[in-house]
Amino acid sequence: MATVLICRRFPRLSRVTTFSTTAKCKAESGSGKSKQKKEENPETANTGTESAATIQLLNPLDYRVLYNPSAYARSRAASQQHAARNSGHALGDTSTSPGAAQVQHTFGTASSQALPPLRNALPKPKSKPLLEQTILARLSAAQTKEEAENEKTETHDSKEDPRVFQKGRPEYRSLSYDKFEPIETLPLEEGDSILHSVAICKGSQSPGTITDYFRKLSRLPAEQHAALVSKPRFNTLCRCAVKNIGSFSTSDLIDILKACVRLVVPPTHPLLNACENEFCRRVWDMNLDQLLLVADCWRCLERSVPSYLSILFSYANMHWKDLTLPQFVQLVYIIGEGRRSPTDLTQKVESMILKYLDSFTLEEVGAICLGLFKSLSGISDHVMRKIADRVSLQMEDMSIYALVNVLKMLRYARMDHLPLLKELGKVIPARIPTINIQGIMHITLTCSSLHYFDEGIMAAVATSLPSKVTYCRSKDAAKFLWSFGCLDYEPPNEEEFYSSLIEQLHRKLHEFGKFPEHLLTGLLGLAFVKRFPEELIDYALRDEFVQKTRGSKYELKKDLFTLGKSVEIECPSYQGSRLPPQLYQEITEMVLNFAEQEIYVRPEIVEATSLLESMLGGPEYVKSHMILPHTRSSDLEVHLAMDGHPIPFNLKDSIADKKLKDIGVSLTDDLMTQLIKGRSNSQLPVEVENEARTPGQERGEEAQTPRAGDRAALSGGALIADARLQVEPKSGHSLEAPPPLTLNRQPRGVKLAIQVSNRNHYCYCSKRLLGLHCLKRRQLQQLGYVVVELPFWEWFPLLKRTRSEKLSYLHYKVFNPALLSRAG
Repeated sequence: MATVLICRRFPRLSRVTTFSTTAKCKAESGSGKSKQKKEENPETANTGTESAATIQLLNPLDYRVLYNPSAYARSRAASQQHAARNSGHALGDTSTSPGAAQVQHTFGTASSQALPPLRNALPKPKSKPLLEQTILARLSAAQTKEEAENEKTETHDSKEDPRVFQKGRPEYRSLSYDKFEPIETLPLEEGDSILHSVAICKGSQSPGTITDYFRKLSRLPAEQHAALVSKPRFNTLCRCAVKNIGSFSTSDLIDILKACVRLVVPPTHPLLNACENEFCRRVWDMNLDQLLLVADCWRCLERSVPSYLSILFSYANMHWKDLTLPQFVQLVYIIGEGRRSPTDLTQKVESMILKYLDSFTLEEVGAICLGLFKSLSGISDHVMRKIADRVSLQMEDMSIYALVNVLKMLRYARMDHLPLLKELGKVIPARIPTINIQGIMHITLTCSSLHYFDEGIMAAVATSLPSKVTYCRSKDAAKFLWSFGCLDYEPPNEEEFYSSLIEQLHRKLHEFGKFPEHLLTGLLGLAFVKRFPEELIDYALRDEFVQKTRGSKYELKKDLFTLGKSVEIECPSYQGSRLPPQLYQEITEMVLNFAEQEIYVRPEIVEATSLLESMLGGPEYVKSHMILPHTRSSDLEVHLAMDGHPIPFNLKDSIADKKLKDIGVSLTDDLMTQLIKGRSNSQLPVEVENEARTPGQERGEEAQTPRAGDRAALSGGALIADARLQVEPKSGHSLEAPPPLTLNRQPRGVKLAIQVSNRNHYCYCSKRLLGLHCLKRRQLQQLGYVVVELPFWEWFPLLKRTRSEKLSYLHYKVFNPALLSRAG
């Protein structure tokens, strides 16, 4: 593939880059007709009359983080993202998915050349006409594309055979349908003779004869099968079989089913309906080999048979101790292909895995992991770790397909198996160029889902991807963007890498109506690394697209919320679609309700809040809340004046807190006069504040609390040299005055956004932030906050230490002189 990348720098735009990419697919098929195939490839942009797609990246405010982490990986829910998103996307202060999922930047996105500030940028032209043309063009060609994609056999997009493990043992021949079994082709004349006999006998043939006819007809050349199945005489033969269905022996009935597989009989054919009912009736008279073979035939026919599988699983449950190794592996394969997990077999499956683990071939290990993954079968950490132990020792000998299946299950189990991940970093980078695009995607997604950053893997993926990008499904492109964004990794070829994936999102635009989660996943991944493709964002925030997200099986409101608010903060020049205010309000309430129940009550946050209130002078000086609800993590907000003194601002929480404590002030004549007539014009706000405070809380002491130990920690507003304070805090609460009655203005100062981080904010075994949290800190700074972190590797151990030590640590963090230099 040849990719032409043109970057034009506009003199009055601080970061608007236009990519004109013409991708020419040159799949190496060895046919000598690559040029013709290139012209026919629907994934390739035509040259000449078809205009190249134009992508405009919005110009976010200039930003560079000074933190220089050595490695990076991503969080999620995943929530997730994942999750999942995975990523399902869990609502919390970890990034979600798929899941669910996000960071301090080490790679500056600003150009090395000085560019004019964003406020001087020219207004952007309307981009909707181009996008609408793109949508119409893609929709009109969508059906043709999908048909062509089904016919393509490019090595980069090939589907691996999930049955490859069956080639490792001869025992599988009796348990599964072998589509590669050599058979003698039946001459066409003999096939016509059989059909003629069917027409003459008109259903009077014996069951044995009918079975023989099916066997022979299935040996006709493959190109004749479709025509045969549609012939009336073949349908007559099928009706004869249905009429005599109860008269066939079990082996004959299995042969008829195998013949249907070879002939590719439609899964809804009446003959198959009759066969399914008969097999369900005979299950208890069949042996396990026959039952597994029939189940395999149903899979080959792509027919859903939940009733048959339910009876099969019951049979296997009763005969569990008699299962041989091949029977067990084939059963797990069937469980996975049936996409259902029999709960009563879970523990027995785990016991069998442990029993045969050392005897499995590596392909069988991969097949078991794939079966468990597809059926969403839970597996204990102990068993998963045993599997990972073996794979980490033999990874070089595994096929990529088997390895990817293990990684899928590792991701599903959220297993942080460091030896396997380290071995992955040694083995995989050199093999990336030979892996198909779906395999590369799963490897990348595993790293991001487990928050594991390996620069060798990520760089190899980034180098290999642009030449294969046209083979990406919408799902693949989105998850590549998500993974790199969550790990906050911008590769050496970042412009080529990101422009090729953004271009692919444009090509797949017609798919996002059916799979809206993929577009949001990709756009969030781009937002994490400060990239905002205007046309795609405008499309994603339109009312029509928002309506489509409500029909998704995933909860996408949080993703819309994060994207919409991020664009508002980082792209002030954006003029496209925006989410309606009522949707913002609805999602904000949902997020804040979750935070009240799950986040604000965490011990590390409660302790930090309590100590800061005590240290600074009360709840009016600290607010525990989400400054940016769309980032789904909490903050402790503190305001400092330029002289370093704390400023009261959280008056609402302060009043509520003092009401709970039942604390008041004396109603003096002066105070009653102020309440009735208002403050004298000559009286300054500070004077009123001082009157409303107790004598021990004058302006010279507002950083103090009623606790002696806390006063020592804040002596003079300077950091104490000795962290081991000797004064023990007194028990109980001292009387405190209510907040000032009026405070018309606040002194100019600095707003602190204190982050109480945890492990889920960082890459695995690293101090490198994940994408969502990089995005959050970047946006806090753009809103004028100074970010102060209580990193988990410092704060969590302190939770077990004395109150004095914790206060000393918090004093150092809050009253660091360097913070005041950032004000203004």
